[in-house]
Amino acid sequence: MNLKQKIENGYRPQIKVCGLTRVEEALECADLGVDAIGCVFFPKSPRHVTEDQAKKISVAVSGKVKTVGVFVNETFDNIMQKVNYCHLDRVQLHGSESPELVGRLVQENIFVIKALFAEGRPSLEEAENYRASAYLVECGKGVLPGGNALQWDWGKTYGFGKQYPFILAGGLAPENICRAVTESVPDAVDISSGVESCPGRKDFHKVKSFIEALARCDFYREPGKKIRRIF
Repeated sequence: MNLKQKIENGYRPQIKVCGLTRVEEALECADLGVDAIGCVFFPKSPRHVTEDQAKKISVAVSGKVKTVGVFVNETFDNIMQKVNYCHLDRVQLHGSESPELVGRLVQENIFVIKALFAEGRPSLEEAENYRASAYLVECGKGVLPGGNALQWDWGKTYGFGKQYPFILAGGLAPENICRAVTESVPDAVDISSGVESCPGRKDFHKVKSFIEALARCDFYREPGKKIRRIF
């Protein structure tokens, strides 16, 4: 059983590669078997893309993987404009957005992923306030929103997945992914800098190594508890 079959049968977390900036790299990730790619709309990020870049990427991978737009403290109108123009499948809110904003987007039939932070705000305990479609959890330390390539105590999320569908992020790489998913038991994983040659440029050997490492993991969920599909 390959990784894709394991994911489809609920035995492995799904994979999102975030911070894509080029069409050819997004297509390569799709061909390698990831489930979603992320386009970052945060100007201070080295992986920031324009609307036209994101649209080209989204159109190119349509039907292959889900496209996630990553936003930091954007307005409802700006998010909706990019969702429609760029043909985004998911919205990820990675700042201090309000539960009201999440609710407005959900009412528009948008699948909303809200970022929570093990060592920051909003915290894991605030998940019930948001009622998002799913959550992304990372440490919350660092200069920029995002994992900042920092490894952290992934075990702090253990049990969170019993209540909510969630994506594990922050400091993930081919050499530590098995430990990370064993400690946290997520429904999906999000990787960016751990598979890059430099910010915004993906190293496909690393992406392939990451996928293969996850496939080898002795991933355990309680009997009858399969992963919830986020992508």
